[in-house]
Amino acid sequence: MNTLKLGFSPCPNDTFIFEALLHHRFSFQYDVEAQLFDVEKLNRLALTSEMEISKLSFAAYASVSDKYQILSSGAALGRNCGPLLISKNQVDLSKAGELKVAIPGKYTTANLLLSIFFPEVTNKTEVIFSGIEDEVLKGDFDLGLIIHESRFTYAKRGLKKVADLGEYWEARFNKPIPLGCIAIRRDLPQEVKESIQKGIADSVKWAFEHPQDSRDYIQQHAQELSSEVQQKHIDLYVNQFSIDLGTEGREAINLLLSYGHQVNLLPKCVEPIFITEIK
Repeated sequence: MNTLKLGFSPCPNDTFIFEALLHHRFSFQYDVEAQLFDVEKLNRLALTSEMEISKLSFAAYASVSDKYQILSSGAALGRNCGPLLISKNQVDLSKAGELKVAIPGKYTTANLLLSIFFPEVTNKTEVIFSGIEDEVLKGDFDLGLIIHESRFTYAKRGLKKVADLGEYWEARFNKPIPLGCIAIRRDLPQEVKESIQKGIADSVKWAFEHPQDSRDYIQQHAQELSSEVQQKHIDLYVNQFSIDLGTEGREAINLLLSYGHQVNLLPKCVEPIFITEIK
């Protein structure tokens, strides 16, 4: 088989997950070519099946479920890790419909959660995730919807947390919040899908067991250069669900996708969503 294109973000959780796979730290039968892009660009590239394997927002997956399935490994899913609404000045969320909001992308799970919990917010502008803090500080937006490393830097820059959308999700549904998945093209042979799924799980395990191995690769690509922030990012987004979604993870994902469809925010997904369990 020709080299498989693997798309993921330059954020520390993704570079931590894939470093061992990409640098041949264990035996793996396929050649994989890394393609690093902002998650919203990955979401949009998936609309045309640009890559065989790609990190996607779970919200974006619904729009490409006819082309991709979700792997049980490599996901960003958990508790206390949801997107935050932040502001420069005090704002009244009861008047959220009057506010101008910077979002990290139309297809992000963050934007889906904003639409679920604040459907009255319609004045949204897409801004690359790493630039949202700056835009809010300049006063161009009343609110910023932040993800990734920004969770650990906004307070030091004088910005205030207005709402934690992950907390809203957990309070309503009592499930971990599904943020991002690794999706693989449906048209690949089943044995390839299963091998890639296992290879990513093995890569996560290697990263946990040999944390020093990935540090240079993480530093090379990180938006935030502080090693402390990078580690906090990894600790927040990489966990047991990143090795195997398991029953709890799959239930949370199915809930997000089905609820999003129920409230007319997502298209209905093509089944089956998942490939087989990791063996």
